[in-house]
Amino acid sequence: MSAIGGTLTIPEAMLPEFDREMELTRRTLERVPDDKLDWKPHEKSMTMGRLAQHLSEIPGWVEPTINLESLDIAPPGGPPYQPPPVTSVRDMLEAFDKGVTAARQAIAGASDDHLLKPWSMLMGGEVKWTLPRATILRTYILNHLIHHRAQLGVYLRLSDIAVPATYGPSADEAMS
Repeated sequence: MSAIGGTLTIPEAMLPEFDREMELTRRTLERVPDDKLDWKPHEKSMTMGRLAQHLSEIPGWVEPTINLESLDIAPPGGPPYQPPPVTSVRDMLEAFDKGVTAARQAIAGASDDHLLKPWSMLMGGEVKWTLPRATILRTYILNHLIHHRAQLGVYLRLSDIAVPATYGPSADEAMS
């Protein structure tokens, strides 16, 4: 049912926020310079390249969350998930864009009933959590992405790289 004369569906409510967060994230990723991929603010921190790559991977989690019943990130007898090697910002942006397109299609094509069905994350065959798909999309994907985008903004600031405006102007630019 649409907003005109009724209640929004979960996808209708989620997609405007998804679109905005993906736009803001892409603008942040675009600021990462290839010559700073190995930089990190502290020995316990991820490198700027790994953090940017992690951001570029997150939209790719949407499709399996919607289309699979569960995901084991370290399946028994199989290799655990390993992120692809950090190569270049261009490659990360391509992966990000591909993930965003697939994610948007998956969200748009999902029914409320399906998004309210449980989904499980496993590690080594052990269930780590089971939550409705809509909760996974909001918490472990969108909120997770926003958290790491903010971290990347700090990395940019500490590297004297202009931080894009997000929910309000940054010290470097006005809202667009």
